[in-house]
Amino acid sequence: MEKLSDKNFNAVQVGKMSDLSNYVLQLAPGVEIKGKVFLGEELQLTGSNISFQSFPVGGESGFYHTHKSHEEIYIFLSGHGEFQVDNKSFTVEEGSVVRVSPEGKRSVRNIGETPLVMCCLQYKSNSFTDEDSRDGVILNDPVKW
Repeated sequence: MEKLSDKNFNAVQVGKMSDLSNYVLQLAPGVEIKGKVFLGEELQLTGSNISFQSFPVGGESGFYHTHKSHEEIYIFLSGHGEFQVDNKSFTVEEGSVVRVSPEGKRSVRNIGETPLVMCCLQYKSNSFTDEDSRDGVILNDPVKW
């Protein structure tokens, strides 16, 4: 993974989404998830985490999971799949976005004929306030490329 950093930024190059299957996430000894990469450490994130994952044709998460305090947003980039939260299933595809609260029991599977690729954002639930939505500051500095 290529990285670039300076005082106020960190950037990574994950590679082509079609190459995500080259990543393997070690959860515990003998427990691994193929096609998934977390970027929180690489980007030195301080308030969230982000991951990319690719499910091969017929692939699935294979388990339900919940969180203690983290909400997740799943953004589907390509493919056709099925998402399940608390035993309610629905289809997802390129452009689908799903938010799941910490206690939501979730799982995903690929039901299409191409890899199902998603990006997942994870952050502490109820941490964003009205004040946060007004946090941006537009500067008068001219942009120079």
